[in-house]
Amino acid sequence: MVDYAKARATMVDCQVRTVDVTEYPVLDAFSAVPREEFVPDALKPLAYIDEDLLVSAPGAAPRHLMEPGPLARLVQLAQIMPTDRVLDLGPASGYSTAILATLAAHVTGVEPDADLAETARATLARLGHDNVTIVAGPLGSGHAAGAPYDVILFEGAIELLPDVIADQLADGGRIVAVVGTNGLAGKATIFTRSGRTVSGRPAFNTHVRALPEFVRPKAFVF
Repeated sequence: MVDYAKARATMVDCQVRTVDVTEYPVLDAFSAVPREEFVPDALKPLAYIDEDLLVSAPGAAPRHLMEPGPLARLVQLAQIMPTDRVLDLGPASGYSTAILATLAAHVTGVEPDADLAETARATLARLGHDNVTIVAGPLGSGHAAGAPYDVILFEGAIELLPDVIADQLADGGRIVAVVGTNGLAGKATIFTRSGRTVSGRPAFNTHVRALPEFVRPKAFVF
């Protein structure tokens, strides 16, 4: 029988603290949210291993929970305040949304897999997260109806930041994403808006799975 509370504490000590995550609210969030509740029953004993977890149904487009270390570093980079409204792009079964919901005023998660979106809604409601909205839809559109957001978090690597997403960021807001090519290490980057200008700066190197919706179109070459 797995002691999930002990496994969660070990995850925080050995996977999260060890990658320079030091902010107590972030550590508390990862200590509080039961990751095992967001994976299929067969994977519950593996919920706290140090890797991505496949949570989509067989035959569906692969959807994963990001491994805890990179996710925690991205959440810390976002510097989420208790008054913030957050857009979570690609939360799969909702684990990241639950983490963000412990830190922010409200979180909107956009998930392209309709079945996973419904699973996320049910799990988040059962765990008492009443400050979340899960929307089933394409990631590339974001969710303009809930904009502007103080923080936008991409749950995977991107090659380009679409204007339609940047336009949903509030003045003074932050976008956090890993910018890189699929299969290669990328740079965790924080973008900020000042007036009409959105600018980015790299923060650290990391590797996460790519979000296909944000891959740069291939240019024709003679």
